[in-house]
Amino acid sequence: MTPADSDWTLPEWPVFGLDEDIRPALARAVDAGRPLVLATLTAVDGGGPRPAGTQMVFAEEIVAGYFSGGCVEGDVAGHARACLADGVPRTLVYGEGSPWPDIRLLCGARIEIVLERLAADDPVLLAMLAAWRSRQPFIYASDRVSKTYEPTPRLVIIGGDPTALAIAELGVKSGFETTLVRPKGPEGSPPVAGLAYRREAPAQALAAIGLDPWTSVAIATHDIDTDREALVAALPTQAAYVGLLGARRRLDGRLAELGALGVSAAAIARLRAPIGLDIGGKAPFEVAVSVIGEITALRYARANGSTSTTAPASAPAAPAGRRNNASAAAKTLTSEES
Repeated sequence: MTPADSDWTLPEWPVFGLDEDIRPALARAVDAGRPLVLATLTAVDGGGPRPAGTQMVFAEEIVAGYFSGGCVEGDVAGHARACLADGVPRTLVYGEGSPWPDIRLLCGARIEIVLERLAADDPVLLAMLAAWRSRQPFIYASDRVSKTYEPTPRLVIIGGDPTALAIAELGVKSGFETTLVRPKGPEGSPPVAGLAYRREAPAQALAAIGLDPWTSVAIATHDIDTDREALVAALPTQAAYVGLLGARRRLDGRLAELGALGVSAAAIARLRAPIGLDIGGKAPFEVAVSVIGEITALRYARANGSTSTTAPASAPAAPAGRRNNASAAAKTLTSEES
């Protein structure tokens, strides 16, 4: 089936490709009671724009994710339409050995994509979404695909100046569940779509949010007392990243204060200060780019070069019972459908 055979026309502007995490799209399909097709990139040979494990979701009026940024997505959409209709899984090959030589990958790669139809009440799909909402890792396994899903990365910014707002806005756009904490700040929410907002003191706000191994904290208040409270609350936790905005010349004194307050040397050693990658810029969005860049670089470094589907080393694995049950249910379901 080619794009011309399908009435699933993708938007002219591929904004669906900005959705790196496909679970919100899965949730929309489930909430609407719509069956869907889960497309997974299972093999990449010769290099490519997306790593193995990348996924797309197709359902009526729903599409999310991308594989190549070229014409592949349109063709996959056609096959997804057919898979949704007949329920038969498919393996698509593009590049060398493909039955569709007119669809070329500019990078010269060969990729394989597996399509699977899932019902809206699929038990494994529902378990995956339940784990996502409770911020637990989850291993999805079927006869053809196995993938580990981490909790959605979360970012907490403490501050209220333009730099803090810029970090918050870029965090939202980068796919983080983002919260801005501005102690005693305005009652009205910040003018950033998709941004959560809290007005408590840092310790209270961080305790309410909960800092797990997929949460990063950026402290940018320009107030020494508030910074100190936030650091004392954040550094001893499981947070994956704690960064502090401030001058390097004052850093030694601030670290000494933390030690005097009982923060362990190991916890203090985790602090990223001055915050962000050294890209040379100091304008609000330049600092924001450096902060999001540093958080992202450290996340991939923890995964030892693998894709971001691998949980951080310090994170607990998915519970064994859930892991085994998910695999068994997925295999049984796929066998029945195929």
